[in-house]
Amino acid sequence: MTIGDITPKKERKSRRSKHVVDEKAPLLPKRQDEDVGYDEFNGASFTGAVFNLSTTIVGAGIMALPATMKVLGLILGIAMIIFMAFLTDASIEFLLRFSRAGKTTSYGGLMGDALGKYGRIFLQICVLVNNIGVLIVYMIIIGDVLSGTSSSGVHHAGVLEGWFGEHWWNGRTFVLIVTTLGIFAPLACFKRIDSLRFTSALSVALAVVFLVITVGIAIVKLISGTVLMPRLLPDVTDLTSFWKLFTVVPVLVTAYICHYNVHSIDNELEDSSQIRPVVRTALALCSTVYIMTSFFGFLLFGDATLDDVLANFDTDLGIPYSSLLNDAVRVSYAAHLMLVFPIVFFPLRLNMDGLLFPSARPLSLSNTRFAFITAGLITAIFLGANYIPSIWDAFQFTGATAAVCLGFIFPAAIALRDRHFIATKKDKILAIFMIVLAVFSNLVAIYSDAYALFKKNPGAGPRA
Repeated sequence: MTIGDITPKKERKSRRSKHVVDEKAPLLPKRQDEDVGYDEFNGASFTGAVFNLSTTIVGAGIMALPATMKVLGLILGIAMIIFMAFLTDASIEFLLRFSRAGKTTSYGGLMGDALGKYGRIFLQICVLVNNIGVLIVYMIIIGDVLSGTSSSGVHHAGVLEGWFGEHWWNGRTFVLIVTTLGIFAPLACFKRIDSLRFTSALSVALAVVFLVITVGIAIVKLISGTVLMPRLLPDVTDLTSFWKLFTVVPVLVTAYICHYNVHSIDNELEDSSQIRPVVRTALALCSTVYIMTSFFGFLLFGDATLDDVLANFDTDLGIPYSSLLNDAVRVSYAAHLMLVFPIVFFPLRLNMDGLLFPSARPLSLSNTRFAFITAGLITAIFLGANYIPSIWDAFQFTGATAAVCLGFIFPAAIALRDRHFIATKKDKILAIFMIVLAVFSNLVAIYSDAYALFKKNPGAGPRA
């Protein structure tokens, strides 16, 4: 996710002799490539590329999607998930087409080609804001699952509290300290992202376990007739409830952000012509997962659905082995997020180093700089997870700022700039639509969420 080189790449269909990372690689600083060796790589397969892009898309955003159903209702909520998938596909198509025209191999290179040096720097800052926000969300969810949360004045017990009772050592702050020092810090200390390939594979398996169990519980309860049909349409009674509908937009935007990894996946494909089918297959797969999670999560809990649906899994579900299934759902996804954390943290650290020390030697060769940046970022994320009230609030502000820029405003700006004169009239109309929709809906979302936040928490402090 660091700013990449904009050196033109040779157009070729087969990439069998290409290395994983060379001087043109988009996600690592050019200055690092001269000092680090990589194994021979014959190119990624279609299936592998779909898997990697899907992993980039599906993250903590899935936990907030059932709450969007509570705001929008099932019909409008599912329609918005599908609409956002099509809009994401269009924005990625802009990136790929204009990258081909400008012979650039990275998002940063494309921004530099279209909007100059400051465009590239702005992109880098947005990646920092987005990734820090996402990692704070991960830590909030882990705290909710292990130590519990008090949402709307109701305490939802965490797994550790349910197993051992309430003690000082299973309180949120202490649990997050132990998780940070025992899991996040060691995994964040790897200097090559390839070292995390096994933990990444395990994290995907754990996410699948979460989804399968959730769907199974919902189906059993549906067959037994113990769940009510959830609301199909939004409950709009006044102007305030109407404006509240827009607060779901940043959450949906965050759920589909994967743009900063598209170029790297494209560069590694054995057949570069497959990138469009890869993107569409991944979006279709993730949209299916999102719809299933949203539908069955809202079906299970209805209007009691919390901002973080995992926190709902602390009560008797009315089926055999309810307590065991609750714990399995929550622990599997919390463990998944623990293992995804270093994958998101890796490019965050590289971007931070690129901003603070643009002319310094490679980060991997400076243990002091590596340690200070790693420690500083982890500390900032830890503090954010303890002071931000919920994942909905975190998604609102990161989704309404950095994520919407990465996903829609920047691709649209590149199409409107059209340095290579390839944009059609349809492209420019779509680009203007993206920008207007993104700016309007997210300004409303920021205002609505900030008003609600300060109204409910005038003296907000650390989470208990």
